[in-house]
Amino acid sequence: MFKRFSQALSVALVLSTFPNSAQATEIPANFSFAGSGYGHGVGMSQIGARAKALAGESATAILNYYYSGTLVETATDTQILRINIGHLLTSAKIRSDSAGATFALYAGDVAETGTSTSILNFPSKTTLNLNLSGGQISISTARGSKITQIASGSIFTLRWSGTRYMEGVPAVLSVTTANLVNRYRHGQMQFKIVKDKIVGKRIEIINSVRLQDEYLWGVSEVPSSWPSAALQAQAIASRTYAISKAARIRTACDCHLYGSISDQTFAGFSKEGEPKFGILWKNAVDSTVGQIITFAGTPITAYFSSSSGGITETSEHAWGTATPYTQSVSDTASVDFTLNPRFASWSRQIPQSVIAAAFALSDVASLQVLSMNPAGTVAMIQARSSTGITAALRGETFRSRSKLP
Repeated sequence: MFKRFSQALSVALVLSTFPNSAQATEIPANFSFAGSGYGHGVGMSQIGARAKALAGESATAILNYYYSGTLVETATDTQILRINIGHLLTSAKIRSDSAGATFALYAGDVAETGTSTSILNFPSKTTLNLNLSGGQISISTARGSKITQIASGSIFTLRWSGTRYMEGVPAVLSVTTANLVNRYRHGQMQFKIVKDKIVGKRIEIINSVRLQDEYLWGVSEVPSSWPSAALQAQAIASRTYAISKAARIRTACDCHLYGSISDQTFAGFSKEGEPKFGILWKNAVDSTVGQIITFAGTPITAYFSSSSGGITETSEHAWGTATPYTQSVSDTASVDFTLNPRFASWSRQIPQSVIAAAFALSDVASLQVLSMNPAGTVAMIQARSSTGITAALRGETFRSRSKLP
């Protein structure tokens, strides 16, 4: 659902232009769209929060503005969260070059306070390879040119030195999945086989971390160089969102939260270890310890996005589920080219194949906006195929499926 500003979520679709279809049999190669903002536009606007912080407003004032009728209160935030950092994988690599660090691999899912006998202990500069083989996780190590097969199974746990599980030199692990590399410092990791309804058995990687610091230090939703009040507002919103999801383990990922835009981006040590500015984000997290946003005494689902189309959207108009604290409010910073140069206004060309897939049609000959929301976003949009078949989607669903900003 959420994304950091530099890779932010997606935007509320404010203005769209579509090709005229004089003949139903014409199938455009591309469709043209124009709009403002980046993200679904519900809840806090990150661009708007930055503008308010630059104007001298506090984190609490920012949050009270974007989440109507709420309070900032204190709650326990020491829960251990399972964060999915690798989803539906067929392979992955884990490696650390931290001198003097040590690692222990266990068969099974070792609980937070659990103990077990390791099946492998190894030093840094050893690559741990995970591969899907016969519906199981096949684990091998590579050190120099030597490759050693270790074990095969459905669940493994990895622990390393410098954590609450193992004493010793602190280790930073590099995890490579689908050519993407992130670094992680805290907690422990589980590797588990999960069966997906579409693609079958795949590998999931979960980082079990403490919400208060180990998780929030690694949440990467806004640049760490932003004003402190904007960082604090984001820290409180991210903490609140995580708490709202902490009661249930999702079977699809064996996690409380995805470490991606499906929930909020978790980059681990790659965030807290940023040169020069990482410490500013850590300070924002630490200075707001325990602070959450509540409505009628209950933690809210603190939706946020990079920016809006000038007015924030309600959850009811975006997804069909009303929440009393996500009311539409003015968000002029989002359409200010000085404050939001990339997304105050944008235009995109989207291929026919993407639009057809969004509506689950064989092709799309024309598009028609059926209705608009009060915030100026598209409420419903209809596609018509070359054979006259029609399908309609909510504007936010269409925006997301079509990969519009």
